[in-house]
Amino acid sequence: MILELDDISKRFGQLQVADAISFGVTEGEALGIVGPNGAGKTTLFSLIGGALRPDRGRVRLLGKDITGASPQARCAAGIARTHQVPRPFGRLTVFENVLVGACFATPRSEKDAVDLCGAVLERTGLLRHADKLAGALPLLDRKRLELARALATQPRVLLLDEIAGGLTEGECAVLVDMIRAIAVSGVAILWIEHIVHALLAVVTRLVVLNFGQVVAEGEPRAVMASRGVREIYLGALE
Repeated sequence: MILELDDISKRFGQLQVADAISFGVTEGEALGIVGPNGAGKTTLFSLIGGALRPDRGRVRLLGKDITGASPQARCAAGIARTHQVPRPFGRLTVFENVLVGACFATPRSEKDAVDLCGAVLERTGLLRHADKLAGALPLLDRKRLELARALATQPRVLLLDEIAGGLTEGECAVLVDMIRAIAVSGVAILWIEHIVHALLAVVTRLVVLNFGQVVAEGEPRAVMASRGVREIYLGALE
């Protein structure tokens, strides 16, 4: 097991945003996380990435307890994250943005960092845009850049937060192929997504959150077809 969550709980005042969440993910597994708005999905990523600390429970990476580790330490240990709204350094080039990721997690020689950036840019289809300012990129390429910066840290676990949001069908297909290839390479993926057809094209297991609790887990299409999950998304069913 690469990543394990054990009884993770978090409360903001009277609001319980994570309630005894436990699951794990293995090498090369793509795990989807769905749920209605306010279910606690993005909060869960913040707890895994270290931006928030749980009130109770443990986060383990490769068997090591990292619950008290900083976001920087978790990144160095192998956890990378993308955000729902891309956050490029707009006045830096695409290459320079990826270089930030390559140099952030692990000290590298200049040659190793440049070589890594080139490989990541090629892998994400951005090599021809390497010298463009990141702020001038269209949405699909900003999403690719968000992914490229995360990959440049050479993660063992990749957290994707609604990376398909706002894309056309054709653009989604490009992204899905890219994410599938990342999982095949051995990186464990946790993917929050409202574009369910994109998610189902990649993930092999699905976790459903509602009011901070895991309410369903299993084979993706079976989970989405279950009565309980349909009630959560569509309201009471006859």
